[in-house]
Amino acid sequence: MPLKPLPDPGGTFRRVIGTLQGFLLSAFLFSTLIFFNFLQTASLAIKPFSATAFRRFNRWAADTWWGWCVKLSAWVHGVRIKVSGDEAPPRENAVVISNHQQMPDIPVLMAFAKSKDRLGDLKWFVKDIVKYVPGVGWGMLFLDCPFVKRDWASDKDYIKKIFRRIIQGRVPLWLVTFAEGTRFNPAKLKQSRDYAEKNGLFVPRHVLIPRTKGFTATVSGLRQHLDAVYDVTIGYVGGVPTLWQWIKGYVREANLHIRRYPIESLPSGEKELSAWLMERFRQKDELLEGYYAEGRWGSVLPKKP
Repeated sequence: MPLKPLPDPGGTFRRVIGTLQGFLLSAFLFSTLIFFNFLQTASLAIKPFSATAFRRFNRWAADTWWGWCVKLSAWVHGVRIKVSGDEAPPRENAVVISNHQQMPDIPVLMAFAKSKDRLGDLKWFVKDIVKYVPGVGWGMLFLDCPFVKRDWASDKDYIKKIFRRIIQGRVPLWLVTFAEGTRFNPAKLKQSRDYAEKNGLFVPRHVLIPRTKGFTATVSGLRQHLDAVYDVTIGYVGGVPTLWQWIKGYVREANLHIRRYPIESLPSGEKELSAWLMERFRQKDELLEGYYAEGRWGSVLPKKP
């Protein structure tokens, strides 16, 4: 069965302290983020003269503010991010595919990116409406994050334009995609299981059936720019936390399992890439089944193709 939501800790004092910490950290991070938005807006003045300088400044802004998020989680709350599996070399250009259970998946992936000197180079596929959100959304606009409407006919040309800028500018890149298209919950799992049964796919227990079109377009469009695809599986301890629980310090540990696939090992056809992604999520489901049953990643993992 899927991991249940993380329960709040017992004891009124612990909950009060967590709430105070949460409000203080939220106030600090949001106020500084708005300040960084102001700096990013000012950086538009240099863009006509040097697109490279503009990108470098915004990389610094992302690396600095996201770095604060990672460091505060470790320093204030003592969060430990344990990484196992394949070695991911520093500063590779990669597409990162991950399961998506709750919003803390994002700071967990940021911690992993920081360990590989790619924090400022993160780009995320995000819903189009997010670009109107002060702070996070506005900041992502300056990083060339793809904002998508989940309608391929509408998104196709826009995404291709972003990919061309990345390739032509030789932009360092970790592009994160939550291929399930949404966060995991019991209602969506039921829908996904029903869809899988009707279409002869594997029936998931801990993930949703991935949407393959965006992934195949990404690999095809960026293949010449990429070194690898990272298949990341996130597992929590004691329950899946909300973002507010993360900020309040209720999470002490998260585990990542990494599988690295050199870009040349991936198939080239759209149908074959779709099948490749589907197999990755079937294996994620197996990994999570063992992890949540035993509290660790299985010693015998599915072989790579």
